[in-house]
Amino acid sequence: MFRHRGLTLSVLAATAILLTLSSGARAQTIASPGAHPHYAVELEPHMLFGWDAQYAGDGFGLGGRVSIPVTHRGFVPSINNSVAIGLGLDWLHYGDCYYYYGGGAYGCGADFFQFPVVMQWNFYFSRHWSVFAEPGFYVYHGAFAANYCGGGGPPGCVYPTTTSADVAFWAGGRYQFTDKVALTMRIGYPTFSLGVSLMP
Repeated sequence: MFRHRGLTLSVLAATAILLTLSSGARAQTIASPGAHPHYAVELEPHMLFGWDAQYAGDGFGLGGRVSIPVTHRGFVPSINNSVAIGLGLDWLHYGDCYYYYGGGAYGCGADFFQFPVVMQWNFYFSRHWSVFAEPGFYVYHGAFAANYCGGGGPPGCVYPTTTSADVAFWAGGRYQFTDKVALTMRIGYPTFSLGVSLMP
Protein backbone atom coordinates (compact mmCIF):
# COMPACT_ATOMS: atom_id res chain seq x y z
CA MET A 1 0.00 0.00 0.00
CA PHE A 2 2.79 2.43 0.92
CA ARG A 3 4.55 1.84 -2.37
CA HIS A 4 1.46 2.75 -4.40
CA ARG A 5 0.87 5.86 -2.26
CA GLY A 6 4.54 6.84 -2.72
CA LEU A 7 4.25 6.32 -6.48
CA THR A 8 1.14 8.54 -6.66
CA LEU A 9 2.78 11.32 -4.64
CA SER A 10 5.92 11.11 -6.80
CA VAL A 11 3.89 11.41 -10.02
CA LEU A 12 2.03 14.46 -8.67
CA ALA A 13 5.25 16.15 -7.53
CA ALA A 14 6.99 15.40 -10.82
CA THR A 15 4.02 16.80 -12.81
CA ALA A 16 4.13 20.01 -10.78
CA ILE A 17 7.85 20.39 -11.51
CA LEU A 18 7.33 19.84 -15.24
CA LEU A 19 4.60 22.50 -15.34
CA THR A 20 6.74 24.94 -13.37
CA LEU A 21 9.80 24.47 -15.58
CA SER A 22 7.84 24.81 -18.79
CA SER A 23 5.42 27.62 -17.87
CA GLY A 24 7.73 30.48 -18.79
CA ALA A 25 9.25 29.05 -21.95
CA ARG A 26 6.47 27.75 -24.20
CA ALA A 27 6.87 30.50 -26.78
CA GLN A 28 10.54 29.82 -27.56
CA THR A 29 11.41 26.59 -29.39
CA ILE A 30 8.70 24.10 -28.44
CA ALA A 31 6.98 24.89 -31.77
CA SER A 32 10.09 23.99 -33.81
CA PRO A 33 10.13 20.19 -34.32
CA GLY A 34 13.64 18.73 -34.34
CA ALA A 35 15.32 22.01 -33.26
CA HIS A 36 17.36 20.55 -30.41
CA PRO A 37 20.84 19.01 -30.07
CA HIS A 38 21.03 15.65 -31.83
CA TYR A 39 23.20 13.04 -30.13
CA ALA A 40 23.87 9.31 -30.42
CA VAL A 41 23.82 8.54 -26.69
CA GLU A 42 23.36 10.36 -23.37
CA LEU A 43 25.71 9.32 -20.55
CA GLU A 44 24.59 10.53 -17.12
CA PRO A 45 26.50 9.88 -13.88
CA HIS A 46 24.50 11.09 -10.88
CA MET A 47 24.09 11.28 -7.11
CA LEU A 48 21.03 9.62 -5.59
CA PHE A 49 18.57 9.99 -2.74
CA GLY A 50 16.22 7.03 -2.18
CA TRP A 51 12.83 7.24 -0.51
CA ASP A 52 11.95 4.53 2.03
CA ALA A 53 10.32 2.33 -0.60
CA GLN A 54 12.35 -0.87 -0.07
CA TYR A 55 13.82 -0.29 3.38
CA ALA A 56 12.74 1.38 6.63
CA GLY A 57 14.63 4.61 6.02
CA ASP A 58 16.14 6.84 3.37
CA GLY A 59 19.26 6.02 1.40
CA PHE A 60 22.03 7.82 -0.45
CA GLY A 61 24.20 6.60 -3.29
CA LEU A 62 25.56 6.91 -6.80
CA GLY A 63 24.50 5.68 -10.19
CA GLY A 64 24.29 6.28 -13.89
CA ARG A 65 22.01 6.21 -16.90
CA VAL A 66 22.57 5.49 -20.57
CA SER A 67 19.82 6.86 -22.81
CA ILE A 68 19.71 6.02 -26.51
CA PRO A 69 17.49 8.15 -28.78
CA VAL A 70 14.86 6.25 -30.73
CA THR A 71 13.66 9.29 -32.66
CA HIS A 72 14.46 13.01 -32.59
CA ARG A 73 10.86 13.72 -33.60
CA GLY A 74 8.65 12.31 -30.87
CA PHE A 75 5.04 11.24 -30.52
CA VAL A 76 3.72 14.75 -31.31
CA PRO A 77 5.19 15.75 -34.70
CA SER A 78 4.10 19.41 -34.44
CA ILE A 79 6.26 20.21 -31.39
CA ASN A 80 9.91 19.89 -30.41
CA ASN A 81 10.07 16.51 -28.67
CA SER A 82 12.09 13.30 -28.82
CA VAL A 83 11.96 9.76 -27.44
CA ALA A 84 14.78 7.64 -25.99
CA ILE A 85 15.19 4.34 -24.15
CA GLY A 86 17.00 4.63 -20.82
CA LEU A 87 18.92 1.93 -18.93
CA GLY A 88 20.52 2.46 -15.54
CA LEU A 89 22.47 1.06 -12.62
CA ASP A 90 22.09 2.69 -9.19
CA TRP A 91 23.57 1.86 -5.78
CA LEU A 92 21.91 3.03 -2.56
CA HIS A 93 23.14 2.59 1.01
CA TYR A 94 20.66 2.65 3.89
CA GLY A 95 21.94 3.18 7.42
CA ASP A 96 18.74 3.04 9.46
CA CYS A 97 17.64 0.01 11.48
CA TYR A 98 15.10 -2.21 9.80
CA TYR A 99 13.79 -4.38 12.65
CA TYR A 100 13.29 -4.04 16.43
CA TYR A 101 12.78 -7.04 18.68
CA GLY A 102 12.96 -7.42 22.45
CA GLY A 103 14.32 -3.94 22.97
CA GLY A 104 17.11 -4.39 20.42
CA ALA A 105 17.67 -3.06 16.92
CA TYR A 106 18.55 -5.48 14.16
CA GLY A 107 19.30 -5.10 10.49
CA CYS A 108 21.00 -1.73 10.82
CA GLY A 109 22.09 -1.06 7.29
CA ALA A 110 21.55 -2.41 3.79
CA ASP A 111 22.81 -1.92 0.25
CA PHE A 112 20.47 -1.98 -2.72
CA PHE A 113 21.25 -2.14 -6.43
CA GLN A 114 18.59 -0.90 -8.82
CA PHE A 115 18.34 -1.51 -12.56
CA PRO A 116 15.82 0.92 -14.12
CA VAL A 117 14.44 0.56 -17.65
CA VAL A 118 12.43 3.53 -18.92
CA MET A 119 11.00 5.30 -21.92
CA GLN A 120 12.27 8.90 -21.86
CA TRP A 121 10.00 11.45 -23.52
CA ASN A 122 11.77 14.81 -23.92
CA PHE A 123 10.27 18.26 -24.53
CA TYR A 124 12.52 21.16 -25.60
CA PHE A 125 11.39 24.65 -24.63
CA SER A 126 14.46 26.77 -25.28
CA ARG A 127 18.12 26.48 -26.18
CA HIS A 128 18.98 25.79 -22.53
CA TRP A 129 15.89 24.14 -21.00
CA SER A 130 14.21 20.80 -21.60
CA VAL A 131 12.00 18.56 -19.49
CA PHE A 132 11.23 14.85 -19.65
CA ALA A 133 8.97 12.12 -18.33
CA GLU A 134 10.22 8.57 -17.71
CA PRO A 135 7.65 5.80 -17.16
CA GLY A 136 9.06 2.31 -16.77
CA PHE A 137 10.06 -0.30 -14.22
CA TYR A 138 13.10 -1.30 -12.20
CA VAL A 139 14.59 -4.51 -10.86
CA TYR A 140 16.30 -4.27 -7.48
CA HIS A 141 18.50 -6.47 -5.35
CA GLY A 142 19.19 -5.71 -1.69
CA ALA A 143 21.51 -7.23 0.89
CA PHE A 144 21.08 -6.53 4.59
CA ALA A 145 24.08 -5.75 6.76
CA ALA A 146 25.92 -8.59 8.47
CA ASN A 147 24.71 -7.41 11.89
CA TYR A 148 21.11 -8.20 10.99
CA CYS A 149 21.10 -11.08 13.47
CA GLY A 150 23.63 -9.68 15.92
CA GLY A 151 22.98 -10.03 19.63
CA GLY A 152 20.41 -12.81 19.46
CA GLY A 153 17.89 -11.34 17.05
CA PRO A 154 14.27 -12.23 16.37
CA PRO A 155 13.14 -15.84 15.88
CA GLY A 156 14.13 -17.33 12.54
CA CYS A 157 16.61 -14.53 11.97
CA VAL A 158 18.84 -14.94 8.93
CA TYR A 159 21.11 -12.76 6.81
CA PRO A 160 18.58 -12.04 4.09
CA THR A 161 18.79 -10.68 0.60
CA THR A 162 15.84 -9.63 -1.51
CA THR A 163 15.31 -9.37 -5.26
CA SER A 164 12.18 -8.04 -6.91
CA ALA A 165 10.77 -5.60 -9.47
CA ASP A 166 8.36 -2.67 -9.33
CA VAL A 167 6.88 0.04 -11.53
CA ALA A 168 8.73 3.35 -11.70
CA PHE A 169 8.10 6.91 -12.79
CA TRP A 170 10.42 9.89 -12.97
CA ALA A 171 10.18 13.40 -14.34
CA GLY A 172 12.84 16.04 -14.53
CA GLY A 173 14.64 18.72 -16.42
CA ARG A 174 17.95 19.62 -18.00
CA TYR A 175 19.86 22.84 -18.22
CA GLN A 176 22.12 22.71 -21.29
CA PHE A 177 25.46 24.42 -20.71
CA THR A 178 26.40 23.47 -24.26
CA ASP A 179 24.95 21.12 -26.87
CA LYS A 180 27.08 18.35 -25.35
CA VAL A 181 26.85 18.98 -21.57
CA ALA A 182 23.82 19.49 -19.31
CA LEU A 183 22.89 19.54 -15.64
CA THR A 184 20.13 16.95 -15.13
CA MET A 185 17.68 16.53 -12.23
CA ARG A 186 14.91 13.95 -11.87
CA ILE A 187 12.38 13.25 -9.14
CA GLY A 188 10.02 10.33 -8.86
CA TYR A 189 9.56 6.85 -7.52
CA PRO A 190 11.76 5.39 -6.12
CA THR A 191 14.60 7.97 -6.23
CA PHE A 192 15.71 11.57 -6.70
CA SER A 193 18.87 12.19 -8.70
CA LEU A 194 21.14 15.06 -9.66
CA GLY A 195 23.84 14.58 -12.28
CA VAL A 196 25.59 15.69 -15.43
CA SER A 197 24.55 14.55 -18.90
CA LEU A 198 27.24 14.06 -21.52
CA MET A 199 26.00 13.85 -25.13
CA PRO A 200 28.86 12.95 -27.48
